[in-house]
Amino acid sequence: MNLFQISPPTRFDLRFSIAGIPVRVHPLFWLIALLLGSTSRSIWGVLIWLVVIFISILVHELGHAFAFRRFGQPSSIILHFSGGLTVPESVPWGGGYANVSLTPNQHIFISLAGPGAGFLLAVLALAVGAAIGGTIVPATILGIIPIPMILFSDGNNLLNQFFVSFLWVNIFWGLINLLPVIPLDGGNVCRYFLIQRDPLNGLRTSLWISVVIGALAAVGGFLLLDSIYMAFLFGMLAFQSFQLLQGIAGRF
Repeated sequence: MNLFQISPPTRFDLRFSIAGIPVRVHPLFWLIALLLGSTSRSIWGVLIWLVVIFISILVHELGHAFAFRRFGQPSSIILHFSGGLTVPESVPWGGGYANVSLTPNQHIFISLAGPGAGFLLAVLALAVGAAIGGTIVPATILGIIPIPMILFSDGNNLLNQFFVSFLWVNIFWGLINLLPVIPLDGGNVCRYFLIQRDPLNGLRTSLWISVVIGALAAVGGFLLLDSIYMAFLFGMLAFQSFQLLQGIAGRF
């Protein structure tokens, strides 16, 4: 089971484009987003969560897409059951189509552009929140990683929920996405970095790192965050990396 494979089109897909970049939203995207926000006790809370997830993942993928465009590679965005995916597309070449050949450093830049866009979005949310009367307060992830939050003291719970959710998603999940677990962005950075420095064994090393860190993240997500979703996600990613390792071993 590949959690990040391209979801096939359906007649219920939402389709639009931003700056010439095609976007397709699979119906399962809304279902998974709804399940992840199911702890909310009000319909407004659920709607806020859906808006936050949609905007945050879309901006993350747009970061990748604009980075692809910078290097002459067109792409499209798919929001599906496991989040989002930016898919490079072929370009006309001679009498047919071909993919743009990217260097490892360009791949690293593209991988970092997604979390970078999310962090910039978080900074923008902080600025907007402060401008409309919110107060920036310190918070922590797991009690050790400091992050800023916006709170409103006038009792506006919906506004508080929106900004807290927005910052949590873009900062916390942005950091999680930088873990060296394939195929997360941090995993891709680790892979291309190691391949440059060790063409023979770099891929194998990056996969072993992905297995170990993925397994630790699965255990930590369950024990520290009480998140079955994180345990399942990182457990599956660690298993997929181990399968890829077995495939590499079988070719030699």
